[in-house]
Amino acid sequence: MHIITLMENTDGGFGCAAEHGLSFYVETAKHKILLDTGASDQFIANAEILGVDLTQVDTVILSHGHYDHTGGVMPFVKINPWAKIYIRDCADEDFYHVEENDIRYIGIDKAIMELEQLVPVKKRISLDDEIDLFTNITGRRCFSASNNTLRVRFGDRYKPDPFHHEMCTVIHDGGKNYLFSGCAHNGVLNILDRYNCLYGGWPDEVLTGFHFMKKGEYTDTEKQTIREVAEELSKLPTLFYSGHCTGETAFDMMKEIMGDKLIKLHSGMIVQ
Repeated sequence: MHIITLMENTDGGFGCAAEHGLSFYVETAKHKILLDTGASDQFIANAEILGVDLTQVDTVILSHGHYDHTGGVMPFVKINPWAKIYIRDCADEDFYHVEENDIRYIGIDKAIMELEQLVPVKKRISLDDEIDLFTNITGRRCFSASNNTLRVRFGDRYKPDPFHHEMCTVIHDGGKNYLFSGCAHNGVLNILDRYNCLYGGWPDEVLTGFHFMKKGEYTDTEKQTIREVAEELSKLPTLFYSGHCTGETAFDMMKEIMGDKLIKLHSGMIVQ
């Protein structure tokens, strides 16, 4: 399998742009897949630099309903109007970042839900023997405090986001299993618990953000949560690639514990 990071927060090789967003191009035996589209059309320019022909993509999968993973959808459909686009059916709710005087809409462009090629996903589905999509992550072990500012607006009220709109992708290729989980808002341990329940084991590789990024200093409780997650991940027979919403400080803390089991993502990074 061929994986290229089309967009990530960190400047990478080949002169690729970086932004607060995430996008992967994945090529398997049967498919050319786009996993998330970053926050803007910049991933398209990066794809050109990296020699990725986005007009050949047949499947687009959006991990959740936030702008930094879906912002490039409408520019993408201008160059590729035929690829099917899979997204949770509830991903068009009114998602906001709410913190003191900072109230910002962080949801999707609602026009995405009107696209003819859109496939709303309500529950776990298998597209074929290579691609599975699963939802309904309910656990809350080591839940990140960075989620506390994320809300869903109902009228004039802002309620905590339950992250029902999050959807994980499993790709089976070459006898290995790869898990992509966007920001892992539900918590990577809870996502892995769900994976284990469905598949009876652990993925070989996981590509995801851990959503520990925050402004300012971490509290002792937040640091302990980050360390607990890293300790558990280090015990698994799994290689992790992370970046985007993980945050530099949290990544460094986890790297100290996980060592070679944790690899940092950056724009333009190629994973063979």
